[in-house]
Amino acid sequence: MVKTQTITPGSGIFGSRENFETTVARVLRIFFLLFFLVITAFPFYWMVNMAARPYQDIAVHPTRLIPTSEQIKDLPNTFEAVWNEYGFKTYVGNSLILSFATVFLTLLCSIPGAYAVTRLEFRLKNAMSTGILLVYLFPAIVISIPLFVVYTRIGLRGKMIGMVLIYMSGTLPVSLYMLRSYFTTIPKDLEEAALIDGCTRMSAIIRVTIPLSLPAIVTVALYVWMIAWNEFLYALLFLLDQPDNWTLPLGLQQLTKAQEVDVSYLMAGSLVITVPVIVIYLVLERFVTTGLTAGAVKG
Repeated sequence: MVKTQTITPGSGIFGSRENFETTVARVLRIFFLLFFLVITAFPFYWMVNMAARPYQDIAVHPTRLIPTSEQIKDLPNTFEAVWNEYGFKTYVGNSLILSFATVFLTLLCSIPGAYAVTRLEFRLKNAMSTGILLVYLFPAIVISIPLFVVYTRIGLRGKMIGMVLIYMSGTLPVSLYMLRSYFTTIPKDLEEAALIDGCTRMSAIIRVTIPLSLPAIVTVALYVWMIAWNEFLYALLFLLDQPDNWTLPLGLQQLTKAQEVDVSYLMAGSLVITVPVIVIYLVLERFVTTGLTAGAVKG
């Protein structure tokens, strides 16, 4: 008598159907994580590769993925030339001053502004709350010409304080919107308890609201900093005739116009712009994640 073996659905090397689906989901998750990691990190690696190789090697071997050991050893000399000979030392200083000044002044205005819209009662409060983002109805290229005329007449063209005001006008609406969304998640009882204990409205904001809103404030600060650090259009319009005030994007763009500049210097300059953004984002990533998601669901 021949015995027959019955194969049930889902049986096999993976066991049950649930185990099979779990294994497939885990494999797919790992695959997509590796895939997106490669396509995200490869452009950055390619910039490093191009910065390490001279133009002659790039022309002969354009698809070479790994530079030679001699080229890697010569990479610091490339960055030193970009830093000193091509003025990136000045550009970095200007960009740092401009970006951090914009962050400081934007937070100085957006924190009390968002708090007022969230907590205080006054006329046209709802209109102000819904009209915060109306400034984005006008593209930057549309308002750039009137701004250029106004700045020329009042003497702000080519000055850093003028650029700070422009960047503030572009980042303040989003900063107010993000902070307002986060402030609504903070219970009013905490602030009322501070007021009962003798705090003024301002001290309650400093001691209660700001510490509880730190993730949102860091998120806004990073957003404003990245805008000021990478902005190019207004820098080109208002700082082109003032080389001493050039920022990094403008300095890199002017570097591309020089025919004798090696492509490795261009890639090195691009790394100077890119690396600080990546490093700061990785350091503040946990604050950014909390700040972006905390105000998403109200209740």
